[in-house]
Amino acid sequence: MKNIVWARIDDRLIHGQVMTSWVQYTKGNEIEIVDNEVAEDDFLKMVTTSTAPENVLVRVDNQNDAANYLKGVDDGQRLIVLAKTPDVFLRLIENGVEIKHINLGGMGAKAGRSTLYRNISASADERDTFRELMDKDVKIGIQIIAQDKEVDLSKIL
Repeated sequence: MKNIVWARIDDRLIHGQVMTSWVQYTKGNEIEIVDNEVAEDDFLKMVTTSTAPENVLVRVDNQNDAANYLKGVDDGQRLIVLAKTPDVFLRLIENGVEIKHINLGGMGAKAGRSTLYRNISASADERDTFRELMDKDVKIGIQIIAQDKEVDLSKIL
């Protein structure tokens, strides 16, 4: 199994100061973006990966390829796994990827979502998915940047 040092839900995926903060905090040297849409669109892939720190390897895979990759042999890399929504992590876990902690960093307001915590919004289905993840003993913490205090999602959901 690959060495996953951080798993983060953020609908912006890789972006400026926040990712720089997490890369430094976790000492991550590889980012695995799990997103079916980005994986299939070369232009989106280029735009998404162009904002990563220079010293960090970035992969973009669909959910099936990501699950297979993450279950592979630990090659010494320190992986940060990024996805836009909680259902991606539920599928990874159901496919045998071991993830015990998920950082909830950014899920913006949009149709069908309501405020979950401050500027983080979630739909009823996404809230159910968070509960499913917690039922699988996955801790979910809200923390925008590494310097913020983590808020335990189970206390507010």
